[in-house]
Amino acid sequence: MENEKLKPMLFTALKGYNGKQFATDLVAGIIVAIIALPLSIALALASGVGPQEGLYTAIVAGFIISFLGGSRVQIAGPTAAFATIVAGIVATKGMDGLALATIFAGVLLILMGVFKLGSLIKFIPYTITTGFTAGIAVTIAIGQVKDFLGLTYPAGTATVETVDKVEAIVKNIGTFNCQALLVGLLCLAIQIVWPKVNQKIPGSLIAVIVGILIVKFGGLHVNTIGDLYEISGKLPTPHMPAFSFKTIQSVAGDGFTIAILAAIESLLSCVVADSMIDSKHRSNMELVAQGVGNIGSALFGGIPATGAIARTAANIKNGGRTPIAGMVHAICLVLVLVILMPLAALIPMPTIASILFMVAYNMCQYKTFVHLCKTAPKSDIIVLVTTFVLTVVFDLVVAIEVGMVAACVLFMKRMSEESRVRGWKYFDPEDDPDGTELKDIPKHVRVYEISGPMFFGDAEQIAEISFKDFTRALVIRMRGVPAIDATAMHSLEQLYDRCKKNNVQLVFSHVNEQPMNTMEKDGFVDLVGRENFKPHIEDALKRASEI
Repeated sequence: MENEKLKPMLFTALKGYNGKQFATDLVAGIIVAIIALPLSIALALASGVGPQEGLYTAIVAGFIISFLGGSRVQIAGPTAAFATIVAGIVATKGMDGLALATIFAGVLLILMGVFKLGSLIKFIPYTITTGFTAGIAVTIAIGQVKDFLGLTYPAGTATVETVDKVEAIVKNIGTFNCQALLVGLLCLAIQIVWPKVNQKIPGSLIAVIVGILIVKFGGLHVNTIGDLYEISGKLPTPHMPAFSFKTIQSVAGDGFTIAILAAIESLLSCVVADSMIDSKHRSNMELVAQGVGNIGSALFGGIPATGAIARTAANIKNGGRTPIAGMVHAICLVLVLVILMPLAALIPMPTIASILFMVAYNMCQYKTFVHLCKTAPKSDIIVLVTTFVLTVVFDLVVAIEVGMVAACVLFMKRMSEESRVRGWKYFDPEDDPDGTELKDIPKHVRVYEISGPMFFGDAEQIAEISFKDFTRALVIRMRGVPAIDATAMHSLEQLYDRCKKNNVQLVFSHVNEQPMNTMEKDGFVDLVGRENFKPHIEDALKRASEI
């Protein structure tokens, strides 16, 4: 299969590449870089690191993932999904801890790609991805209230967890700065109205320019990036974090979360992009590229990166059709870092907050969320709401773990409700003259029909199979059983023991391939006797009546 090859899409896309395509890729790359600039800075600040770390990520990971990736148009960089996790890791384990967790995640992603696990992502239910995406959007929005309102917190205020942030906002609401709010509202209004004026230049860039000009020349007392962070326009230099077995152990959980999230988000972005350009991505190659990109980002002082749906869509809309556009976007950001980085110090914090409010609004998918709550089965709504609440109150790790367990348990419950063991009804031909179609069954034979997969969730139904004193043969019809597991197999063995004790012969009708293989392996077929396994109910009834 074409999409299963571990071959970067760049090498395929360069066949027949021409100057005209390069020109459109170049324009798309420059426009995406303009969009990525304020976003990378804003997302880095939301992640608890400095503004340049956001650009390092977009440059290093953005270039590597475009170069090696399995998609023609994927644009990678820092994304909102990671902001809360990264902030938590940085607050507790520092930048070295984050670098280690990201490298660990990168290695996992490469292994996932090499072992062709790209298709496994489809086993993460839609309700979980919708739940945690909406949860992340809410946590990002809550995290920006402080800067939007210009609040000041006393030194040592803990604001890692969302609950702490809400508490700090409520306690310190009295320090609210009217000028900061005005700047924030103006920048928010620009981002809402600007797309109606011009689609090519992003509203966030205009908001940044207006924000800088107002604060600089209006003499407003509003915090800027330069007031809170050290700004560096230096190019990223490689740095290997110190690691030992103990430190790797402590970041393994975080690394696992980053890897799973990067895989889900990147492949989701690839699927969206495929539908926009009518192409097919290579999921396993994409995972390898994400892994290498994340390792590169960590070694050059960046944060975790993944495919960004909004930037990828902007790339497509502006004519980008090959990975060259993504590589151009990274190179443009290098020039910005070297030439314009000192200007980033002038960006007001309420402007950054307004950009992140827009990111949160665009990612929250509130329409999908409400639609699911109205139309989905009850078990899916439980998973959706649980994942959402846990993401906001605790963190993403807890949310995905509990969400997956809940989804599996509820799915098994639903499956077990579909599985049934029914005994056939018996009619006297004299009582039911119309029953000419009914099968004629001797008095000493009982028939049970099993339907649905037989697994540990419903194995106890087999224990409810009963027979009378005069029963000599028990026919089990299994045409509706696609699969059977070890627990159900054990229940069948117990049924066989009960039958043997009561001198009743078991006869099976129409056992499908998987259940038959399981019974063969278990030695159950030889135990019951091969002659008692029949392909059709007529043969099974004939065999039973002979007993």
